Amino acid sequence: MSRAKKIKLLVPIAFVLFLCAYARHKQDNTESNIVGRLQIKAMNEISGIAASGINHDLYYVHNDSGDTSRFFAILPTGEVKSTIYFKGDPKEVSYGVHDCEDIAVGPGPARGKSYVYLGDIGDNYHVRKYLTVYRMEEKKAWATDSLSTANAAPIHLKYPDGPKDAETLMVDPIEKLMYIVSKRQDSVTVYTTPLNYKVDDTVVLTKRCKLFFPGYKLFKWITAGDISKDGQQVLIKSYTKVYYWKRLNNEPIWKTVQRKPKLLPYFEEKQGEGIGFTPDGKGYYTCSEGVYTPIYYYRLVN
Repeated sequence: MSRAKKIKLLVPIAFVLFLCAYARHKQDNTESNIVGRLQIKAMNEISGIAASGINHDLYYVHNDSGDTSRFFAILPTGEVKSTIYFKGDPKEVSYGVHDCEDIAVGPGPARGKSYVYLGDIGDNYHVRKYLTVYRMEEKKAWATDSLSTANAAPIHLKYPDGPKDAETLMVDPIEKLMYIVSKRQDSVTVYTTPLNYKVDDTVVLTKRCKLFFPGYKLFKWITAGDISKDGQQVLIKSYTKVYYWKRLNNEPIWKTVQRKPKLLPYFEEKQGEGIGFTPDGKGYYTCSEGVYTPIYYYRLVN
């Protein structure tokens, strides 16, 4: 075989070997980010994750549509420590909730207490008359008791510009605001309402700004977000990307997210709809819908 023919033969082989090595390297890096797996079949549509404010290494996750009024307390390994039930909306006769899409942890009415905020904010067909967020005071027992209950204080929310779907609920501990970010539009909208509210009241959200994220529809839809425990960092994710901002001088978060974001590492999950900071703000976890799906951890390098 001539030298020229050998080169022609070896070049594509070398290229294929390079691609295989690159793919293996990428897979190794991805696998190294997996710290656990959801461990019960009942957690098959996980749509949100948030770190406990009082229990070390405990995180809250929940299913979206089709589940009852409950959420789960887990370790990063996926081990379930507690299933927490609460009283939902009596108008949702089947399950008590309609479509819970995100969860957050932050301050509330009692000083020094930590609260879970569970957002029943999904509205695929843009027909809901109101959304509901449930506020529940955290308990130490949620780290040990396999079955627990929570007293839920609901607030009902309406958009000022008509119904829409949303999967992102965040709590700002500095300005004491609840944030909701819409999901499907070409430019999504950011809304707020105060954390201090009258239980079971119905209020109109305040429209703050619009955000444009490049990409194709569906892939660019906004599915989750979180604000760090100290209020200084923000994460918003789509199905394919994770966006990051640092707050400046305690400005409103809705101003922070209008600046150009930094893209963070993210392995595209099957249907990734959950993201949450660690309590120290030095990393974040993601999780996806599906049975026994992985839990990913990413270290945040600033």
